[in-house]
Amino acid sequence: MAGQPLPPYPFNEDPDRTVSYRHPSPGRHAAPGTQSFTYAAPPLAGPPQAGEPAWQQVQIGAPPPPPARRRGRGWLLAIVAAVVVALVGGGGVYAMTLLSGGGAQPEDVLPAGTMAYVRLDLDPAANQKLALFQLARKFSATRGAFTGDDPRRSLFELLRQGDSGLAGVDYARDVAPWLGDRVGLGVLAPKAGSGTPRVVAAVQVTDEDEARAGVRKLNTGGELKGLAFREGYAILAETQAEADAYATAAPLSGEAAFAADREAVGEPGVLSFWGDAGRIARAAQATGATPPAGTLDMVKNVRFAGALRFDGGYAELTGISRGGTMQAPAAVEGARLSRLPASTVGALSVSGLGELLAGQWPQITEAADGASGGRSFSDFVQQARQTYGISLPEDLVTLLGQNLTVAVDQRGLDGELPKAGAVLTTDPAKAQAVVAKIEKFVADSGTAAPQIAKVAADGRLVLASSQEYAAELAKDGALGDSETFTTAVPDADSASAALYIDLDKIEKYYLDDLSGEERANAQVLRAVGLSARRSGDITSFSLRVLFN
Repeated sequence: MAGQPLPPYPFNEDPDRTVSYRHPSPGRHAAPGTQSFTYAAPPLAGPPQAGEPAWQQVQIGAPPPPPARRRGRGWLLAIVAAVVVALVGGGGVYAMTLLSGGGAQPEDVLPAGTMAYVRLDLDPAANQKLALFQLARKFSATRGAFTGDDPRRSLFELLRQGDSGLAGVDYARDVAPWLGDRVGLGVLAPKAGSGTPRVVAAVQVTDEDEARAGVRKLNTGGELKGLAFREGYAILAETQAEADAYATAAPLSGEAAFAADREAVGEPGVLSFWGDAGRIARAAQATGATPPAGTLDMVKNVRFAGALRFDGGYAELTGISRGGTMQAPAAVEGARLSRLPASTVGALSVSGLGELLAGQWPQITEAADGASGGRSFSDFVQQARQTYGISLPEDLVTLLGQNLTVAVDQRGLDGELPKAGAVLTTDPAKAQAVVAKIEKFVADSGTAAPQIAKVAADGRLVLASSQEYAAELAKDGALGDSETFTTAVPDADSASAALYIDLDKIEKYYLDDLSGEERANAQVLRAVGLSARRSGDITSFSLRVLFN
């Protein structure tokens, strides 16, 4: 591939055009200034198999001209829902991924002021198409739809399976002649006097005339009656006046906050989203909703953004949030999952909870009292202090400490008492005193509770279901040497929070209740990992689902 550009490619310079619908039809020519590439694709492992889609044979062509100015919609909501449901639902993992081609994105044509936005891109690179189709074929819900070389057709066929309104729509005749690769959905605040948010859709099109006829067939619900065109997209809105206004409005991508959040997320993948929690809360309040006391102040500056991406062995949902009132603790110990025993089947580790709880306690108390309609929570706190000497939030802050890690071991799952425990990174002597208060409270309440084994270590207190397991948790284990773990929770030691579940180790406990396709689909799932990091008011996260 010497001399060839490497991904990510600049706008309008993606050399990956691997399927027939990406090439210009006869009589159409590339726009002036459009650059072409000769792209040397790496060889696949072995020759193409009979019946494989053309794209799997990696036949790379030159990029087509930019799309003509056009658009479409009613089915848009279904498209977005189908892909979002996708990470694991009902036996189907569905999505597309990484590198999109050049040209305008939906956020370039949707209006500024949008309070929530979802984007879907069906133009992934060749290796991503390969990974997606191979992954989709592992699940019964998507296996039948992913049989050709056009991801748009695959998505349409998947949607049509559950929508009787699309039964009379023929993809080749009614959709393929005009549908582009990208769709976007924006939600705006309700109009004055209305309690319903406004919806606007942007669908990339390649032929405006064909799109006008095709949209009418697809928009079976008739929710979006307005249609206008802008920069190669059909803009669909509830009324024609709104569609015309959106087609000339300042774009969402021009908002500094949106652009900053999009940059923070990085590669947008095949599915991306963005939202302004402050705008959403204010819109809800304007319609008469009454959020809990203090909620609006807490979220008024909060925004969130994320993307769905794919790799050969996993799907990843990643994102960020920023602008919240909670700040990251000054010094936080990283998650301790990698130091758990190698036989761990599930674990959760959270750092800095003690300091966060102390800082947010007034707001928590106010919200809890407000939810109960009085001072019941404050009264409980006072009673706990007077009767049992439990001081809140101080004692709870002591227990949570710098880090709290909870784990369940594979060994013992078949017994009466599973091996489970918690590692508290805190002052062990003070923590033991708090545990003694809690044990007295539980005993006096008449609640039956198992004995808790305790082991004090250097700067840690371990609580477990058995003395043997407590002693094991007090030492460093080898979970961090597991390839499954490191793939599911990358850089776990630097995360401020992390979750890990090894599905392969526990599948025998749920597979017996499944049969047929449900059982086969469940066996594909390998592990789940979640990690989060905080820096100032910015929180980033990564959720990965691994597949066998």
